[in-house]
Amino acid sequence: MTPIAPLIEAFLNETLARQRGVSRHTRDSYALSFQLLFMFAAKRLKVSPSALTLEQLDARLISAFLEYLEDKRKNAPVTRNVRLAAIKSFFRFLEYRQPAALEQVRRVLAIPFKKTDQRLVPYLLREELQAVLDAPDPATRDGIRDRAMLHLAVCAGLRVSELTGLKLEDIDLSSMSIRVLGKGRRERTLPLWKTTAAALRAWLAVRGRVAAPEVFVNARGEPLSRWGFAYLLKHHAATAARAHPGLSKKRISPHVLRHTCAMIILQATQDIRKVSLWRGDQDETAATI
Repeated sequence: MTPIAPLIEAFLNETLARQRGVSRHTRDSYALSFQLLFMFAAKRLKVSPSALTLEQLDARLISAFLEYLEDKRKNAPVTRNVRLAAIKSFFRFLEYRQPAALEQVRRVLAIPFKKTDQRLVPYLLREELQAVLDAPDPATRDGIRDRAMLHLAVCAGLRVSELTGLKLEDIDLSSMSIRVLGKGRRERTLPLWKTTAAALRAWLAVRGRVAAPEVFVNARGEPLSRWGFAYLLKHHAATAARAHPGLSKKRISPHVLRHTCAMIILQATQDIRKVSLWRGDQDETAATI
């Protein structure tokens, strides 16, 4: 029997973190998927999670786990598919580590994803976007920071992890550009709009000397988290909605800002490939608009 613990540790810490260079957010999502799976398997098999073996995680148990997610935890099909994607990624890793388990791997990889309805991602109209960008108070340190963050999120179409992970060394205001390290450690350089560069200069002037190398920090000098940015965005969206009531009907998330950038670039260039390159999409031939 093959203990599962060292295999999972190697997958998360070596393959995902070091070899593939995936983001911390992705690793956390994978880790949560396995935590839920192991809790389910341990209860079902009446063993402790640390005693689970690879042979016990067969296609039948994983299918039962996916049913549990939907029936008991009331997860939507899209969440079920996220958990299954993490499991399949791990079993593809096992193909090269455990040749004796190839048939087990084949059966797990054959488990189908569920079809989901693809919802169109909303984006902000020009007046709505301006209301959100103007929401932070430019007379306060936090307001100056938040205004710079919002401008940069829209201008560059950054993922939240790219925005919160941006470092001082990645900004070149003399050439009005930034360097972004995206998914799969793919690097891209993006120009800054004049308003974005001005907002960044204003923030860097009041940021002060802190130990953290990240551009955006809180009052304690610590890097802002993705959840911190989402909270601030929600707060400023509510402020903007008071000036522009139409915003109250839209759920404004970090992804909406990224999608708004895509629409701005598409309208300006009429070239979807440039949208993909700008946003750092994995498939440069087809950005999802």
